Amino acid sequence: MDGMFVILLVMAMFFLGLGFINLYKYLVYKQQLRRDLKDQTVKRNIMKKRMSRRERLLSQMFEYADDFSHIGKRINFYSEDHDVKKWLMKAGYPYKLTVDRFQGLKILFMIIGLIFAGIGLLLGLPFSEIGVVLYPLISYAIVIVWMKNKAKKRQEELSFQLPDFLDTMSVTLQAGVNLNQALRDIVPYFEGPIQEEFGRFLQEVSVGVPRHEAYRTLQSRNDSKEFQILIKSLIQGERLGVPISQTFHQQAEEMRKIKKELIKEKAAKASPKVTLITTFIVLPSSLVLIGGLMIINMFSQNRNIFQLFLN
Repeated sequence: MDGMFVILLVMAMFFLGLGFINLYKYLVYKQQLRRDLKDQTVKRNIMKKRMSRRERLLSQMFEYADDFSHIGKRINFYSEDHDVKKWLMKAGYPYKLTVDRFQGLKILFMIIGLIFAGIGLLLGLPFSEIGVVLYPLISYAIVIVWMKNKAKKRQEELSFQLPDFLDTMSVTLQAGVNLNQALRDIVPYFEGPIQEEFGRFLQEVSVGVPRHEAYRTLQSRNDSKEFQILIKSLIQGERLGVPISQTFHQQAEEMRKIKKELIKEKAAKASPKVTLITTFIVLPSSLVLIGGLMIINMFSQNRNIFQLFLN
């Protein structure tokens, strides 16, 4: 009887230990699943572009341009498909625009310009005959200029955000976190082109794209001078085995210097503009105001004399 009790006790201890082992494996597996789910959620949030109400409204309006895309591809003055693709890539594909939709958008604006010119012609407005030709051409050019400016502003914003991003990355990497995990942790806290570009970089790396190819793709999507320097440094550092944290720290210092020089350059360019405005707008206005007050005072003081002459 005692032997049976010992056997049952040993078996109970064995199954209890086996249960604890399986429970531990379950908890570890559950924690791993949560971590993977969090990473995937972060990637989706990074890649998901937030749109304001105005942007959603414009994107819905721009969908009507798809009907004119085949005409826009034929009328492609100063807007070849490869040029449009570069502009859209640098601008971050705003308002869900594609190459075909952009080509149609030019024609849509030309039609709108022609409608306004026709209204002016019916109302008999001055120069309405010239407007029939001029308004469609201006509308066509406005779309191209708008997209170029959109791409330029986005690249400037990318350069502006880089120093703070690099400082944060440098501190995180020095704490012992690897590059991919540091990007997953930091990128969601930035908005704009930094989040979009490095989010897409993370997505490419996660699906198996080699890191150097992802760097090249990231470099080809942007022409910001500071961003180009960063990507080239990362590629060179990966080849030579230089610590990435040191690369980020050095690039942050260099870009802050470049940022200071750009601010000084803009301040130097602003001084002649302020002088020009002061000379041709503020100074004449001040002279007219002072002269007017002097004339008013002169007439008010000599009112009695003028009345004697009139009598």
